Amino acid sequence: MNNSQRNLKDDFAELTKHFPRPKGLGLGLLIPLVLLLLWGGFTSFYTVQPEEQAVVKRFGAVVNITDPGLHFKIPFGVDTVERVASARVLKQEFGFRTVGQRGNEASRYSQADFSDESLMLTGDLNVIDVEWVVQYQIQDPIKYLYQQREPDTTLRDISESVMRRVVGNRLGSDVLTVARVEIAQKVREEVQQVMNSYDSGLHIITVELQDVVPPQAVRPAFNEVNEARQERERMINEATKKANQQIPRAEGEALQQIAEAEGYATERVNRAYGETARFNAMMEEYTNVPEVTRSRLYLEAMGKLLPKVGQVLMVQEDQVGPLPLMNIRDSRQEAKQ
Repeated sequence: MNNSQRNLKDDFAELTKHFPRPKGLGLGLLIPLVLLLLWGGFTSFYTVQPEEQAVVKRFGAVVNITDPGLHFKIPFGVDTVERVASARVLKQEFGFRTVGQRGNEASRYSQADFSDESLMLTGDLNVIDVEWVVQYQIQDPIKYLYQQREPDTTLRDISESVMRRVVGNRLGSDVLTVARVEIAQKVREEVQQVMNSYDSGLHIITVELQDVVPPQAVRPAFNEVNEARQERERMINEATKKANQQIPRAEGEALQQIAEAEGYATERVNRAYGETARFNAMMEEYTNVPEVTRSRLYLEAMGKLLPKVGQVLMVQEDQVGPLPLMNIRDSRQEAKQ
């Protein structure tokens, strides 16, 4: 007998020494009675943690679902309790395993090989390495416990099967680049449909693709292909940039030339209209006073022509050589000085 049992026996003896003992009740019956009472006391209550729900069964039949806190039940094994982490977000990892985290450090991953889960064949017969995580929650504790034998294992098998089928219907380049979000969403929807058909009580929160890369053996060649694609995209972007610069400039120059041509055409038309009006006015004046108009036109013409004349030579019949008269060029230069 250990110390705790000895102390319990002494406390019980001290408590019962003031009560009259029935005749014929020996110590051999008193100890089992005390143990029975203790067993009943300890099995009459249970505690549910904050992230859990408890399913209470009575003789194997579910009678209640309790929330976090302290609860009471029928003792002696009549009521049994099974706890389910219904408020906790659970996850299953494919292609890798998280082995722990220390403080604020990043999660550490197992160095084991899980390529049998992650290696998949795409629609264009390329092999890629897909790592993903399925996050889910227990929505109905009763269905989770009693509708299926191993719901977590079933979820894992269905997730892997659906992922392989969805990836197998896609091109390898799409899976590696632009189709990751769409694939994850489609896998989540299909897995949820299958689990609902099984009435498993699980709710799929999200499916996240962690890492999608080619196998290690072909990764260098794949990197070279990616570099070539990036170089192509860079050259396309540069060409597009130059086109966006040159085309607006050319359009602007074309619009400028069109505007200048339209302005020139308008100027010539207006000048022609003005000259026509001027000629008509002169014609009207000439009709009224022809001599005055003829003299004015003559003087205006001479005013335009004489500045262009350099030197005028006047010759007489009886004079040998020209006379040095009317040196208009020198006169014009002196006038300018």
